[in-house]
Formats: sequence, C-alpha cells, structure tokens
Amino acid sequence: MVLAQLGGSITRALAQMSKATVVDEKVLGDCLNEITRALLQSDVRFQTVRDVQTNIRKIVNLETLAAGTNKHRIIQQAVSSELCSMLDPGKPAFVPKKGKPSVVMFVGLQGSGKTTTCTKYARYYQLKGFKPSVVCADTFRAGAFDQLKQNATKARIPFYGSYTESDPVKIAVDGLERFRKENSDLIIIDTSGRHKQEAALFEEMRQVAEATKPDLVIFVMDGSIGQAAFGQAQAFKQSASVGAVIVTKMDGHANGGGALSAVAATKSPVIFIGTGEHLHELEVFDVRPFVSHLLGMGDLSGLIDKIQDVIPADKQPELLAKISEGTFTLRLLYEQFQNLLKMGSLGQVFSMLPGFNSELMPKGQEKDGEAKIKRYMTIMDSMTDAELDNPNPKKLMTESRTIRIARGSGRQVRDVMDMLEEYKRLAKVFGKMKDLKIPKNNGKMSDLSQNQTIQQLVKALPPQMLKQMGGVPGLKALVNKMGGKDINKMLGGLGLGGD
Repeated sequence: MVLAQLGGSITRALAQMSKATVVDEKVLGDCLNEITRALLQSDVRFQTVRDVQTNIRKIVNLETLAAGTNKHRIIQQAVSSELCSMLDPGKPAFVPKKGKPSVVMFVGLQGSGKTTTCTKYARYYQLKGFKPSVVCADTFRAGAFDQLKQNATKARIPFYGSYTESDPVKIAVDGLERFRKENSDLIIIDTSGRHKQEAALFEEMRQVAEATKPDLVIFVMDGSIGQAAFGQAQAFKQSASVGAVIVTKMDGHANGGGALSAVAATKSPVIFIGTGEHLHELEVFDVRPFVSHLLGMGDLSGLIDKIQDVIPADKQPELLAKISEGTFTLRLLYEQFQNLLKMGSLGQVFSMLPGFNSELMPKGQEKDGEAKIKRYMTIMDSMTDAELDNPNPKKLMTESRTIRIARGSGRQVRDVMDMLEEYKRLAKVFGKMKDLKIPKNNGKMSDLSQNQTIQQLVKALPPQMLKQMGGVPGLKALVNKMGGKDINKMLGGLGLGGD
C-alpha cells in the first residue's frame, strides 16, 4: 500500500490512545507527538505539520467537551479531518467527458516517469470506454518515441510521432489533426522534459500549449523528492498553466506524504498517483478515500470501481446466476483469479477492505500470493474442458490425470493437489454464499433483509477476513454504508453473490 509506513505509524498512535481508559491532556499530547513524528519522517513540511497539530488541538478541546462524550472518536475524526485538509487543495481538476474531444498535455522534468504515465493515463480512460490516443512531441530525449511506441502498442492505444521531425510544435499539431480525423475523444500530448527547470523547457511548453490549446495541462512529478515538490509544482504552475498533478514513484518511498502535502499547498489538485512501473499501476487520488485507506478504514468506493473496471456490467448477472445455482467450477475459479490479478496487487486490493492492516501483507508475501495464483492458473491451463467444468473435479482426478496435468504444466504432482485443495476450500465459501439474498430496492435494504444479509455474510466469510473488517460491528457498518445495490456489485465482482 502507498505510504504504508506513515499510515501504520498514525494508526498505531490512535490505537494506543484508544487503549487509555481516561483521555487527558497527556494522552492527547502523546498521540499528537507520535503523529507529528510520523508526518515529519514522511518529509511533510514543518509548517504544515505544525498547522495540523494546532488545528487538532482547536477541535479537541478536552476542557469544553461534555461528560460522556466519546473523546477517542472525536480525536480520530479530528485527525482524519486534518489529514484531509492537509492533502486537499480545495480545487477540482478538469475531467474528460466520453464522446467530447479533449486535449491533455503532459509536462515534467526528465526522469519523473512522464512518458510511461501518459500511456497509463490513456489506458485508464480506455477502460472507461474512451478512444484515447497519444502524441510524442518529446524531441529532446533520445528513445522517447520508441518508449512511447512500445507502451502504446502494448496497451493497444493509437500513437503518433516522428523519427525525422525535430520541431515538437509541428509534431504536436500534426498528431492532433490526425487523431481528430479519427474521432479520438482523448488526445494526450507528451512533451520534452529536462534535467532541471530551465527557460528552454518552459518556452517549448508554452509554444506547444499555444499551438494545441489543451483543455488540461498535467504536471508529472517524482514523489520521492518529498517536500521539494513544493518548489517544482509552484514553478510549473506559474509557467505552464498546470491544471492537475500526477505524483509518480509512490511505491516504497517514505517521502510520498511530503510530496502530496507540498503539491496541495500550491493549490494544484493531485488526480492520480503512480504506484509502480506496470501500466495498471496508476491509482485515482481522491483525498477522503485515500485518508480512510491510509488509516486502515478501507476504501470501498475504490474497490467497487476496480471491480467494475475488470468486470463489464453485462457479465455480472451471468456470474451471479452461476453462483446462485451453486455451480462453482475450476473454470469459474480461473476467471475470478484473472479478475483479481487485473485489479492490481493483492496488497492494494485487500487494503481497501475496512480494518485491513497493510503491515499484515508485506511486499514479499504479496508477491508470493500473486505467484501462487499464477501457478494455479498455469496448472488449470493444462486441464481439459471436462475437468474445468466439472462441479466436483477432485472425484474426477485419477492418478494418471494428475500426472498428465503436472507434466503439461511443468509442475509437481503435489502442486496439482495443492491447487485442488485450494479449490475445495474456496468452493465451501462460495457454497455458503449461494443462498445470499440481496434485494434491489433503489439500492436500499430493509432492516430485516439487512440483518439477514449480515448473518449470512458472517457464516460465509473466512474468520480472518471477518476479523480484519472489525468483526460483526465492522460488517454492519459496511452493509449500512454501502446498501444492497453496491454490495451486490462488490460480491458479484468477487464472485460472491446471490440472485
């Protein structure tokens, strides 16, 4: 998870405060000191940290709080609110609309991941139903067009560039005209970067912007630079009319919190954060869900969005029908493994569940889990249709079949048996979920159906997952927050649902 160290430190400080039977000035002071230390270690600017601490103390005035007030909750809410304020520039960014042509220009320093981010951004909107295209107007860096061409080809996104033309303005204009004729509704222009902020860079950006008249200029910035992001974001905003920022390299860097808060201080909205080199590793940045995620309270709206991105709406009823019939086969398991891998890293997906502590799944374990899923999928690739579609494949498996599958997949026989045991375990979970009734009544549920849903979920969910979600009270809060409609989407997307 992004900023797992910062989130873990703040969560531990709040948890320690919650253990105190009496919340007095000393307990509050200790809690705020730990939060201050965590923010400073994440390279948040000192002035910002000081303001956060001052504002929390203003909100939590222990002397004026009425007797019987839940002080623990008030402090937690104040911390959450101030972290949101710290990261929120209070200004929305331009959002492209499907079917309406938009031009987006990317700017930034060399080495910030700008070219890769262009393709990530295009792919994100491609999954939303847009017809994106990418223009390489970077004539300064050798290999820029080759890199963009490779990424765009991989993502199946139309691209334009030139090996012979040296004028970035001409390339940008030519690419713009070509893709407008092809009815592209999102044209992304990648511009040249430099090793430092210099006049030539800003002048070239100004010329390209003047010729193409972009609807949005996005500044791509390296998140590992921490609070130095303030000066960079300010300079680009003043020189290139930056309307939004994408902060990259947020995976594994302790300075990410400093970068996010510094950019917000310039009143430039951060719209995405880059969490890795792969094309799917680009997360929408929405302040409130991000802070909720950071503090271990989950990000349900983000989880639902991910599910909807990987499973088309027209496929969800078919999936739910299979589950409601109790037809859980190896083929269905294979499809759900595919969906899970499309949603991003396992740690990222699971950390969206309320109560999940990102420290429970360190980087190594996360990769081991993904490797195991891919290993199981390789084994299933060596199975016949009859084996994949049989509702009880373990009975079908003879010794000779098992040996054949192991040889065909290049695995050991014990790996095939492990995969079948995992299938058996998951089939039990799915079997419990098949009678789950989630009525659709404008997305709302009656108290009776809500209680029934909670009882069935308690029986069906693995104990460890239920514990991570905060037990039965956490599950009740989840059902209340989401309502029937969104629960159906979430369970349907994960392959857990009812009719």
